Amino acid sequence: MSIVHELIAGFRGFLAGLGAATLFFGRILGQVAPALLKPRHIVYQVHNAGALSLVIIMTCGLFVGMVLGLQGHDVLSRFGSEESLGAGAALALMKELGPVVTALLFAGRAGTSLASEIGLMRATDQLAAMEMMAVDPVRRVVVPRFLGGVIALPLLTCIFIAVGLFGVQLVGVQQLGVDQGSFWSQMRSSVESGDVYEGVIKGCVFGVACSFVAVYEGYTAQPTAEGVGRATTRTVVIAAVLTLILDFMLTAILL
Repeated sequence: MSIVHELIAGFRGFLAGLGAATLFFGRILGQVAPALLKPRHIVYQVHNAGALSLVIIMTCGLFVGMVLGLQGHDVLSRFGSEESLGAGAALALMKELGPVVTALLFAGRAGTSLASEIGLMRATDQLAAMEMMAVDPVRRVVVPRFLGGVIALPLLTCIFIAVGLFGVQLVGVQQLGVDQGSFWSQMRSSVESGDVYEGVIKGCVFGVACSFVAVYEGYTAQPTAEGVGRATTRTVVIAAVLTLILDFMLTAILL
């Protein structure tokens, strides 16, 4: 019976946490319009979450594209279809690898930064001080960071895809000898606008999910050093799992 009680208690705790997160998301949405009146704060957060992540995004995008070129050429050469390397790599990067890998990297770099920053403000009573001065911390602290992540992640996804395609071309055409004309013509004839839209939609959805998880975990962190560390860890885990779940759901819907 104790196991049943623990399961029931855990399920109730999950529902309570889900309800609290939903209410917090509603508070964020209610403050989006006022926050847009001060774009300077949002631009700074876009720089913090996006521009400072460019190095890791471009580096990983390049090597993911190079590995994709090697593996794709090895598989396609068995069927005599090496010229289709550009089309296959472009579809893989735009529809799956680009949005998903970028979201995972974003959660590990920018997401942990957002969670730890807001959590530290909670631990040092800065958020409580704002509330005592009649300043809404959600509007002043949370919403600009949330919007910065939402805007930055789709842009980082596009950069990841572009650098990844360059990596595929570098390996496939320059190293393995795939005809350059066939490489690009196959890509242009196979990739449709719907494939591009799918990658953009996934990038936007993942941006909302990862940014919300980061700001929520930071805002609700326990005001201790251990609590901030736990919130940072939970940000990476939850954002990664949620990204993969949403990727399956979006793929099923968009297909």
